[in-house]
Amino acid sequence: MTEFLTHLAGRPVIVGSGIAGLMAALTLSPQPVVLITQAALGAQTSSAWAQGGIAASIGAGDSAVLHLADTLSAGDGLCDPEVAAGIVSEAPAMIAALEKYGVRFDRNAAGRLALGLEAAHSRPRIVHAEGDGSGAAIIRALVQAVSATPSITVLANFEVRRLLLADSTIGGVLCASGGQAFIVSTPHVLLATGGVGGLYEATTNPVGNFGQGIALAARAGAELADMEFVQFHPTALRSKRRPLALVSEAVRGEGAVLINELGERFMAGEPAAELAPRDVVARAISAEIARGGKVYLDAREALGARFASRFPVIDILCREAGIDPARQLIPVAPAVHYHMGGVATDENGRTSVPGLWVAGEAASTGLHGANRLASNSLLEAAVMGMRSAGEIAGTATSLRPTVIEPLPPQPDASPIRRIVSAHLGVLRHGGTIHGAIGALLPFVEEEGPATDPATVALLIAAFAALRSESRGAHARTDFPLKHAHAKRRKMDFSHVLNFARAVGSDHLARSA
Repeated sequence: MTEFLTHLAGRPVIVGSGIAGLMAALTLSPQPVVLITQAALGAQTSSAWAQGGIAASIGAGDSAVLHLADTLSAGDGLCDPEVAAGIVSEAPAMIAALEKYGVRFDRNAAGRLALGLEAAHSRPRIVHAEGDGSGAAIIRALVQAVSATPSITVLANFEVRRLLLADSTIGGVLCASGGQAFIVSTPHVLLATGGVGGLYEATTNPVGNFGQGIALAARAGAELADMEFVQFHPTALRSKRRPLALVSEAVRGEGAVLINELGERFMAGEPAAELAPRDVVARAISAEIARGGKVYLDAREALGARFASRFPVIDILCREAGIDPARQLIPVAPAVHYHMGGVATDENGRTSVPGLWVAGEAASTGLHGANRLASNSLLEAAVMGMRSAGEIAGTATSLRPTVIEPLPPQPDASPIRRIVSAHLGVLRHGGTIHGAIGALLPFVEEEGPATDPATVALLIAAFAALRSESRGAHARTDFPLKHAHAKRRKMDFSHVLNFARAVGSDHLARSA
């Protein structure tokens, strides 16, 4: 039996308790709002795991113009310049807003914000909190602020399984908790559900994050954008741990270098060397591994005994794997870290479905383009969470009766990971992409536990098949060059499904 939570009806619903969801809930205060999170408040979010901080042009000799230039360069021609300019210009104000909510950013001896350097940034502009524990420190402060705000009702350990529609407009959410189905009727939903790393075997994200928000929005008819662009962090700590621990780009920013098992510094000839954009570094490391080699990060000379004080979290993770980073090489390999694609939104988080907003990694605003600039993600999530909340607060709509759907089974991404990891990795090829489409289609069409994860994976594969070039984080060995003119692509799920069925049929015919 499905229970209606009538005492919450009509309130805006925020799904997800990372930085985007928490900032949205706080921004809507004192308006009553419901925040739904599938774990404890702030737990199992990529935001809390972020070692890098927030990019903000607040240092001497820096400016929003320079920050924008670096963002556009990393985005490899696919950023929306106006959207990007607006978001990066809000970074200094966002730092102040986070401090207002209790975040304590690191400061130097003079009392000024300490600024770090990360790959593809032309200036030191990364604001940290508690060194490499930035995400956790930010989330702790925001969770405390949300918990102290009476207007925010938190439904923890609730999982949203479907968006309910009324005449193609948002009418509510269908949730599950403790084996029971619940409905919250609402005209306003903000999805802030994070990324797709859980679709891959090697990821630095919470393994349960398979793109739930994307699946929900796609089934509701929302337009998706640039789904093929999956960023692989070049330097995950190579170990048996799952998810893989991240060795932050900031370590390279402090002077650590990449070497192979022969002791060769194979990135030395690249512009910016180890601080080249992530796609360049990830491909170079993948090439070393593909030839049978191994890759290490060498921080011995650059940091040595300072490693533990500068990067306390990474030091603990390395020692957990039996490595002393002050004296030993750190084994690394690429792992899925961030998704630039997602649900297409405007500059305020609105989607093509009336009543639905998306913010954070689940969204595609046009800021990141084909390849995210380091530490722009927490900035975007905070800015877009606040913007979306502002739009929701100013939008008056009434409740509409919805069609009640049966509760779908709990999602299970485990059957999908092998397919995605084998065919949609750092280096892709048309044949393997089409093979992935053929393998994923049955899961999408059977309406079982793997359906929602397979839906997101199919979106990535279909968009990858349609992009016959290598650009940013999307590298195809059969199309190694870029097109002369960069072009974003937007489609809804029905068009993707029709394309995938045609590809799947063709692939089966060729295999027969």
